[in-house]
Amino acid sequence: MPNLKEIRNRIASVSSTMQITSAMKMVSAAKLKKAQDAITAMRPYSDKLTELLQNLSANLDADTASNYADVRKVDKVLIVSISSNRGLCGAFNSNIVKQSVSLVQGEYGNKQVDFVTIGKKADDLLSKRHTVVSNHNKVYDNLTFEEVAPIAEDLMAHFTEGRYDRILLVYNRFKNAATQIVITEQFLPIQAEVESEQQGSADYIYEPSEAEIVEQLIPKSLKTQLFKAIRDSYAGEHGARMTAMHKATDNAGDLKDQLTLTYNKARQAAITNEILEIVGGAEALNN
Repeated sequence: MPNLKEIRNRIASVSSTMQITSAMKMVSAAKLKKAQDAITAMRPYSDKLTELLQNLSANLDADTASNYADVRKVDKVLIVSISSNRGLCGAFNSNIVKQSVSLVQGEYGNKQVDFVTIGKKADDLLSKRHTVVSNHNKVYDNLTFEEVAPIAEDLMAHFTEGRYDRILLVYNRFKNAATQIVITEQFLPIQAEVESEQQGSADYIYEPSEAEIVEQLIPKSLKTQLFKAIRDSYAGEHGARMTAMHKATDNAGDLKDQLTLTYNKARQAAITNEILEIVGGAEALNN
């Protein structure tokens, strides 16, 4: 059994860890509220814009068709893996890497697959065995539409110039503080709206002309789609970190209780031994 000093040192160490994890939980909770409000407000706009875009793409003729909707034989694939810059958030980052690698080994196993990483953690892991075309760690320093737009423009250029035939987004979609869903979403080419038997396609009147909308709306919609994915991931990161730090604090509390019990038992045993020695010494003097 460890001596009393060692147990006291471990209790002090666990207490310090509890203070750190509890503080990190509170910081993530504060940031989560702001990030959650931002993605919740953005989703209806982004979803409606995507719906309009898909409907427009489905009704374009050959003359007005956009380069962004050009469906080609898939030989070269670019995967945009969106992670975080920091750890201590459970399986948040590893799930993104696993999903990205599974795409390489599975569906696109016989294709050329390269990566664009957003977040340091994905870059650190994927760059060891795969080709990372570019990495964007600093986007989280100032997460705004203006900072994300150049990244989307680079992705659009990769596709329109024929360097890649398909571009995918892999990210964590924020559901709640405890749940993030790994999403694989096609970025380019634009997918036309799929009509169901029960629900037909909406009939829109376009003003100005469809050609002008294709030229202006599609790039903006693609930038918004990427911005929403990064916002989703950002909110999910803080939710995952808050949950992970909450569990870590609870585990540290349980460990501290166990160590305190062990310390009390060891202290009681030491006191009992001292009493036995005193009683034994007194009996020896009497004899």
